[in-house]
Amino acid sequence: MTKAYHVVGIGNALVDVLAHAEESFLESHGIGKGIMQLIDMERAVQLYGQIGPAQEISGGSAANTIAGIAQLGGRTAYVGKVKDDQLGTIFAHDLRAQGADFDTTPAPKAAEGETGRCIVLVTPDGERSMNTYLGVTEHLTPADIDERLMAGAEWIYLEGYRFDGPDSHEAFAKAIGAAKAAGGRVSLTLSDPFCVERHRDAFRKMIREDVDMLFANRAEILSMYETEDFHEALSRASAEIDIVACTDSENGAHVLSEGNHWHVPAVPTQVVDATGAGDLFAAAFLYGVTHGHDLETAGRMGCVAASEIISHIGARAEADLTALFKEHGLI
Repeated sequence: MTKAYHVVGIGNALVDVLAHAEESFLESHGIGKGIMQLIDMERAVQLYGQIGPAQEISGGSAANTIAGIAQLGGRTAYVGKVKDDQLGTIFAHDLRAQGADFDTTPAPKAAEGETGRCIVLVTPDGERSMNTYLGVTEHLTPADIDERLMAGAEWIYLEGYRFDGPDSHEAFAKAIGAAKAAGGRVSLTLSDPFCVERHRDAFRKMIREDVDMLFANRAEILSMYETEDFHEALSRASAEIDIVACTDSENGAHVLSEGNHWHVPAVPTQVVDATGAGDLFAAAFLYGVTHGHDLETAGRMGCVAASEIISHIGARAEADLTALFKEHGLI
C-alpha cells in the first residue's frame, strides 16, 4: 500500500540568521567554533546587535532535510513548533513553498517566548558556529504529534537537537509508536557531538530499540560510542542499526548495512558555508532510499546534495538537485 508520505520529520523549527564573522569575533564573544550552543533571548538580542549584515532564512535541521526531499519531489510533512509571530509566519511560508505539509498548531501570540532562531556565524574557512535560541520550539509536546500523520509515513525522521526539549522524549516515543504500528520505519540524526554528550543514554536506548537508520558525522558517532577509533564506531553502530550513513567532511561518507560497507567520495567544491551539509545529505539519501535506489547510490546522491549546499550561504538548495543527480549519472 502506498503511504501518504515518503518521510515525515520532527525537529526544532528555527529561522537561521546567517552572517560572516572573523575568528576573533568568535573568541571575543566566547563562541565555540563549529558547534551549536544554546542561548537565551537576551544573548540572542545581544549577538544580533553586534553581527554584520545578515540573511534570514528558514532553517532547523530536520526542516532543511524535509525541504530538500520536497524539492526533489518526495511527499513530505514536518512537525515543529513556531509562534504566531513574524518569524513563525516566515518559517511556515518557506517550508510550504518547498512543497512540504506543515500543520503544527502555532503557539498563540500571547505565549511566552518567540519563534526560535539560530544565529549562524560563518568564518572564512566556511565553518559554521551556531547560537540557538529555541524559544517556543523547545515546547513541542506529545499533543503536537498527530498519530495519523506518523502512521502515514514510510519513514519518520527525528532530529537529535529535539532531545533538549522538556517533553521531547515523550513526543518522540508517541511518534515512533504510531509509525511502527503502521509498518513505518524510524531514522534519527545525531545532530551535534555536544547534543550526544547531553543525552547519550537516551540516544543509545532509542538506537537499540527503535532506530532503523542512523545519520551522523565523524565527531557525532565518535561521541556516541565514546571512542577515538572511527572505524570501531562505525562497526559498533552497524551492529545495532540496519542502515548507518556517516559523513566525514571532505572524505565523503560511509554507508553500512547488513555487513556491507560502502565509502562514497565527496564531490569537490569551494566551501562557502558548511551550514546544512548534513541535513541535505540526509535529504538526498532518504529520497534515494524511498525511490528505489540502492544504498550506495543513495550515498552518492547525499554527497552531491551536500556539495551543492556548502557552495553557497544557507541550508536550502539553490540549484536543481534532480538535474545534478542526472549530471552525475545517478538517475
